[in-house]
Amino acid sequence: MPKKVLIIDDDARNIFALRATLKARGYECLAAGSAPQGLAFLQQSRDIGVVLIDMMMPEMDGYEAIPEIKGKYHVPVIAVTAQAMVGDREKCLQAGADDYISKPVDVDKLLDILNHHMADAN
Repeated sequence: MPKKVLIIDDDARNIFALRATLKARGYECLAAGSAPQGLAFLQQSRDIGVVLIDMMMPEMDGYEAIPEIKGKYHVPVIAVTAQAMVGDREKCLQAGADDYISKPVDVDKLLDILNHHMADAN
């Protein structure tokens, strides 16, 4: 059974665009509008193969959520962020992200990252 991609982002437009892009490429997606909701999905579903998480969200941001995700679930986490300044990639990786992609998302790069991490998850 193919693993699902969990998208955690507080912006519905980002979720819509990522979900549409990934669905067209054969990925099944779940979407959460907040980190706590994403954590609930992870607790309920054992077939999530990778998490795409926005780093800047209200309530609980990616920097807070990633260590919690990595501490409880054995799933690759990819930071998706508009922050593309020098040092931002390293900051995401230090928080525990397995990979990083900046917005606007380069679809081919995202697919390469997903294929790499989904292959490891299976």
